[in-house]
Amino acid sequence: MIVIEDVRKTFAGAATPAVDGLSLTIGAGEVCVLIGPSGCGKTTTMRMINRMVDPDGGRILVDGTDIATVDPVHLRRGIGYVIQQVGLFPHLTIAENIATVPQLLGWPPARIAARVDELLALVDMPPAEYRDRFPRALSGGQRQRVGVARALAADPPLLLMDEPFGALDPLTRAALQDEFLRLLRELRKTIVFVTHDMDEALKLGTRIAVLRHGRVVQVDTPERLLARPVDAFVESFVGGDRALKRLALMTAGALAAPMALPPGALTIAAGATLRDALALLLDHDGAPLAVVDDARGRVGGLTLETLRGALAAPLVDDAGSPRSRG
Repeated sequence: MIVIEDVRKTFAGAATPAVDGLSLTIGAGEVCVLIGPSGCGKTTTMRMINRMVDPDGGRILVDGTDIATVDPVHLRRGIGYVIQQVGLFPHLTIAENIATVPQLLGWPPARIAARVDELLALVDMPPAEYRDRFPRALSGGQRQRVGVARALAADPPLLLMDEPFGALDPLTRAALQDEFLRLLRELRKTIVFVTHDMDEALKLGTRIAVLRHGRVVQVDTPERLLARPVDAFVESFVGGDRALKRLALMTAGALAAPMALPPGALTIAAGATLRDALALLLDHDGAPLAVVDDARGRVGGLTLETLRGALAAPLVDDAGSPRSRG
């Protein structure tokens, strides 16, 4: 767990604080996305968690320990860090890049080699093919995968990610977001993720903290943020298509209901989003859809009325949220 208490930071020569009395609690195993306009303090807040920047006031606790009492080098070796520029060492192989922190920690060579191969497989880069390559031989997306693997090398409980996919083309970015979601299901790390892209925040975050002028304006689950923005600033920042974005958070399988369907009804996968379902319904004059699962076959149907009901339904409390990564 990370507890940020009344943290403040003003950089030399700045007229206003970068972070101004910010408080936020991030639970263990949570993916907390920090988002807001340029200059809102999101990256500074993240960099204070691993003491790349020290606050002027307030304190930050990681698992109950005030990080101001921890040696910064020791602290950083227990926190994974992924940035947009990746920062791979060009003169080292992929395996050597991933092994950087385990080597600093004194792991034996056999353990390091096994961990490198495990992580390359985890990020879908076959070890035999990639371990001996150099970063210059990789695409941007592949380098970013290696950056994630390197951050995970020593199995840190906490991962900081500062716009890691921001420099990638849209297709590669979407693919890596999907890969990241797969990793989240397997690893269950506590993650602080900075982005300026609301769609990315909604897709990846279990909770989203919207920042403005160095303070938290609202922190909520993606669905509650879309359904109940606390003020006009959050509402405008989230965007005018909030209803469609809410549909993108729910799957067809979660909403499918038993119903009689005509022969030859169009089908949609249970894992598809309700936004995908809406597009298909509108393209076919509202004809009901059969929702199918590879393992279970047909699981129900969807209609335009079902989707309208989903948007009109009251939200449940966070603990009972229907949104799941599983």
